[in-house]
Amino acid sequence: MTSNLTEYIEAGKQLTLDERLEAAHQLLLSVQDDETEQLPDGMEWEAELMRRAGEALDGTATLHDVGESHAKIRTELAALRRK
Repeated sequence: MTSNLTEYIEAGKQLTLDERLEAAHQLLLSVQDDETEQLPDGMEWEAELMRRAGEALDGTATLHDVGESHAKIRTELAALRRK
């Protein structure tokens, strides 16, 4: 990371939660809007993460409670172990 980026991130951490969410959203939009730039090989997963984060921020994603998801997975794993 460059020193400018490090300073930017540290300054961003001083923002309120709503301000940080809006800043993150605007940064994601700027990446998504840049359709002409090709991603280097191996970076497709980053594009997918950015897409999903954008959906979470704009409200189009279906979100799940992490505690409930973990409990469901534990139950499913326990059932598989009993077989």
